[in-house]
Amino acid sequence: MESVKEKLLNSSSSVDQTLDVLLKLDERPERRIIEAMRYSCLGGGKRIRPFLILESSSLFGVDAQAALRVAAAIEMVHCYSLIHDDLPAMDNDDLRRGKATCHKQFDEATAILAGDALLTKAFEVLSETITDASGEVRSELVLALARAAGHKGMVGGQMIDLLSESQPLELEEISYLQRLKTGALIECAVESGAILGRAPEFEKRKLGAYAFEVGLAFQITDDLLDVEGEEAQVGKKTGKDKDAGKATFVSILGAEKARNQALFHCQKAIEELEVFGDRASILRDLAKFIVTRSS
Repeated sequence: MESVKEKLLNSSSSVDQTLDVLLKLDERPERRIIEAMRYSCLGGGKRIRPFLILESSSLFGVDAQAALRVAAAIEMVHCYSLIHDDLPAMDNDDLRRGKATCHKQFDEATAILAGDALLTKAFEVLSETITDASGEVRSELVLALARAAGHKGMVGGQMIDLLSESQPLELEEISYLQRLKTGALIECAVESGAILGRAPEFEKRKLGAYAFEVGLAFQITDDLLDVEGEEAQVGKKTGKDKDAGKATFVSILGAEKARNQALFHCQKAIEELEVFGDRASILRDLAKFIVTRSS
């Protein structure tokens, strides 16, 4: 039986192949923007959000190609957010996924446009009939992603994150920030698998609760890596939250308590999957992987 690391690698390869097709290069004058989109999407990243879609949809026997298209769409939105987060006006980072950030590799204007193009391309992919024959399902997918990515989700979380550089946050406020900035898209990934699978409402709620706990475990582990990780292994600059004076789970709780909190959320996530029995074994393993990863 494949380990979660092996499955992550295999699914990452499949998602890359799907992105390669969806972001096909051509010789038109706008070729440069496609190059920037491909640069930021292909050949890097853990692909945890796409993996969550593939695994949650597999619980309900969803066609693999349909799930891959949705996985690619959500990865496009994630990559767009990274491009914009790295800009000088935001986090001003030079390194992402072990290579130069988009605005360093190209230029700031191209990076902004590449992010914009990836966001809109994601909704194009979700809206196409090849993704799912049901207009109702496609509409649900679009609505879920719009909510997760917008002002009450990822973008709202980024706004609070920027404000946190000049005003202190309490633990509850950090949890809220991270649920929007990081957790919303993770929850959307799991929800999308359930939407594709026409899952019963009770099972949707259980998967949503799993995603909520996994999202918190993921972010706490990210905070730990920012403090304890090696830049070469993490693939991005470390120590930047401390340098910026941002409050994090680690700065408030300390490393040991933060690690225990991540493990607590991991266990809670696993408990939410009880209704699925052995079918959800990989999702359980993923929760454990998230809190033990080194990048």
